[in-house]
Amino acid sequence: MPYSKTHPGPMAATDMRDVRAYRLARVREQLRARDYAGCVLFDPVNLRYATDSRNMAVWTLHNAARYCFVSTEGPVIVFDFHNCAHLSDGIETVDEVRPARGWYYFAAGPHVSERAAIWAAEIADLVRTHGGGNKRLAIDHCDPAGAAALTREGIEIHDGQEVLEQARVIKSAGELALMGKAIDVCERGMARMREALTPGMSENELWSILHQVNIAEGGEWIETRLLSSGERTNPWFQESSERIIQNGDLVSFDTDLIGPYGYCVDISRTFYCGTGRPNAKQQQLYQMAWDQIQYNTDLLRPGVSMRDLAERAFLMPDNCVPNRYSVVLHGVGLCDEYPHATYAEDIEDFGYDARIEAGMTLCVESYMGEVGGDEGVKLEQQVLITDQGCELLSTFPFEDALMPRQI
Repeated sequence: MPYSKTHPGPMAATDMRDVRAYRLARVREQLRARDYAGCVLFDPVNLRYATDSRNMAVWTLHNAARYCFVSTEGPVIVFDFHNCAHLSDGIETVDEVRPARGWYYFAAGPHVSERAAIWAAEIADLVRTHGGGNKRLAIDHCDPAGAAALTREGIEIHDGQEVLEQARVIKSAGELALMGKAIDVCERGMARMREALTPGMSENELWSILHQVNIAEGGEWIETRLLSSGERTNPWFQESSERIIQNGDLVSFDTDLIGPYGYCVDISRTFYCGTGRPNAKQQQLYQMAWDQIQYNTDLLRPGVSMRDLAERAFLMPDNCVPNRYSVVLHGVGLCDEYPHATYAEDIEDFGYDARIEAGMTLCVESYMGEVGGDEGVKLEQQVLITDQGCELLSTFPFEDALMPRQI
């Protein structure tokens, strides 16, 4: 089935101001609810959410070279990498930019402890200046030297990741518009993949098409390399390789794409490659995966708990249960986000209870692959929770040839 979708126009600058104001207000709402003086954010996804300032996001995921301080009742200060203050120009939610103090080992070498102490003194001064006597500070990631230095400064450290995950849960209309742009880019990349798929090309060659479209359209990166073909589709979680795709293969992939404006598009599809018709087993697996997605999506409405979802979710065949996906569904925004619902088998070990709320965006997952089977099918849809139930955000078509029954 050919893919067709109207290309949206660029977002107006006033829309971005609204998005930034909403997101910062959400962060501060969570800080106030926990009686924190503020938060320090190193994770570039959290920093982007709170400030909309970005710089070398993938590199700073593993090098703590920039961070921000968000005071609950005062300024927002970005501490940026060497000579990068200009990157926050024009962002009205950033009140000040200072040079970052790099005390991670690559930058500090044997001086980690001393430089962490200097960093902590500056952060503690901000807490004392803007915290009104409150020394409770949330921080998302902090190595031991930094945590110890803050403690010596009299700062009480709390979990900043909880603050940001809870802030990011409910999307504004502006965020949904940005996510829609990212989805459009991702699905056009998927369409290019579908058009290009022929026997004889490598998995990596096919996977590169999605990257090219995303980057060309202003997207940012792709979080995983989850594309596999033929016998490599079972079990799941095999990364794209030099394997040559054969006539009659299934090709399964998970986009995990960070698109324009930093919004995540987490869609999975399984294609059939080549001439001829899919065999009966391929069709059976695909139909079960599609049924699972539809069944579990129909359960989604405000007020439903993660435990309810786990207990009421689609019952997989016994021979597919051991290869099940890690979750039934999960939140999505600037990346995969809170909350998630596990399978019933996993509640006690990995589950927790949370309730679905209007304004959440979620990804509904399916992987069907028999233990010892030749192939597997991965499908996933991105949805918005509304007051009435849920609305599909991802619109890329399923494979007619792999459906033994009419959709």
